[in-house]
Amino acid sequence: MSQTDQENPEQDQELPLVSHLVELRQRLIRMLLIVLLVFLGLFYFANDLYSYLSAPLTALLPPGTSMIATDVTSPFFAPFKLTLVLAVLLAVPFILHQIWGFIAPGLYQHEKRMAVPLLVSSIFLFYAGVAFAYLVVFPLIFGFFTSVGPENVAVMTDISSYLNFVLKLFFAFGIVFEIPIATLLLIWTGAASVAGLRQKRAYVIVGCFVLGMLLTPPDVISQTLLALPMWLLYELGILLGVVLVKPKDETDDSEATLADD
Repeated sequence: MSQTDQENPEQDQELPLVSHLVELRQRLIRMLLIVLLVFLGLFYFANDLYSYLSAPLTALLPPGTSMIATDVTSPFFAPFKLTLVLAVLLAVPFILHQIWGFIAPGLYQHEKRMAVPLLVSSIFLFYAGVAFAYLVVFPLIFGFFTSVGPENVAVMTDISSYLNFVLKLFFAFGIVFEIPIATLLLIWTGAASVAGLRQKRAYVIVGCFVLGMLLTPPDVISQTLLALPMWLLYELGILLGVVLVKPKDETDDSEATLADD
C-alpha cells in the first residue's frame, strides 16, 4: 500500500468536518441576513413601534405628563434597540429552520417526528408568552405602579428604562411559556417520570414563586402573574407527557412485536 493510500482515511475524516463547518458558516450568514433584512424593513417604523410598545403605560399616565429621555442619545437608541430585538424575534422561525436543517441529518426518524412538533410548539409558546405579558401583565402592573405613588410626584418614565423593563418581562414570560416543552422532553427522554414530577409538585410551586421574585420587578403582582402561569404550564407539560409519551414497557412490547413479525 502506498503512502498516499495510507493518508486517505485521515483526509476522509477531515472532509466531513470541513463540509460541516462550511455549512454551519453558510447557515449563520443566512440567519444574520434575514435579521438584517427584517431590521431594515422595520427601522422606518421604529418610532411608531416604540409608541405602540409604550401604549400600556402612556394610557395610564396622569394628564399633562409624558415619557421623558434623560440621555441625549435615548430618543434614537431606544427605538433602534427595540427594532433590533423585534427583528430577531420575528426571524426566530427562520433561524430555527436553519438550525433544524443543520442538525436534522444526524437524527433518527422517530426523533424527527417528535422534534418537528416540539419546534413549532416552542415558537408558538414563546410568542404566546410575549403576548400574555403585553396584553395581560403590563396593564395590571402599570396600573398598580401609576396609582400608588405620592400625589406630589409626577410619573414620567425614562424611555430607555421603560424599554429595558418591558424587554426583561418579554423574555421572562417567553421563556416561562416553554415549560410544557421542557417538561415533555424530560418525560420523553426518561430523565423524569410523570409520577416523579407529580410528587415534586409542591417544590415546583415554591420554585415558581422564587423564580417569579427573581425574574420580575419587586412587586407581588408581577411575581404572581409570572408564578401562576409557570405552575399551570408545568401541569400542562405533565398532561402532555401522559397523553403523548408511551410508558417504556409499552414501547418495549411494541418493538418486540414488530421484531417477531
